[in-house]
Amino acid sequence: MVKTIRSKNKPYYPQLGFTLVELLIVVVILGVLAAVVIPQFADSSDSAREAALKSNLGTLRSAIELYKSDHGDYPGLNASSGGTGCTGNDGTGAANSQQALIDQLTRYTDSNGASCDESVANFIYGPYIKKGVPDNPYTASSDFAMDATTALGGLSASGTEAWRYSDDTGELIANDSAAHAAF
Repeated sequence: MVKTIRSKNKPYYPQLGFTLVELLIVVVILGVLAAVVIPQFADSSDSAREAALKSNLGTLRSAIELYKSDHGDYPGLNASSGGTGCTGNDGTGAANSQQALIDQLTRYTDSNGASCDESVANFIYGPYIKKGVPDNPYTASSDFAMDATTALGGLSASGTEAWRYSDDTGELIANDSAAHAAF
């Protein structure tokens, strides 16, 4: 039988804690895991933003086409103000303006495109987007660059607003980069 001899001057303490080598091994393993996992999260967030952009473009384009089928013109082409019979707040957008486009997509409209925030008598169309114009996830903005002169298929990203829209042709593109304008 083996006996442990203890010194009377020094009490016996079992070894507590980790050695420096053990700590370094753990730090290296954590570093390797971080190097593998972090890029995967970055790629997934880029993919999520791209998917959100495509979804928002689809929502806006569908609303624009539905407005066109109801009114015969694309939203924004005519003023959103000047309707008769609105008991709530009238639209305030002039023809060919961002405000007219937003009013006509997010409020009730009459056959001429005048908008009202209530569904009454003449204001029987829409709203085509109920929760407001969606943001471009790359700019965190929902502003429009309006264009009434470019032929269909000719819009290109200028990078000044979230979306670029032609109220003459109904074309809508993401305005943050040339790559996203192609969606």
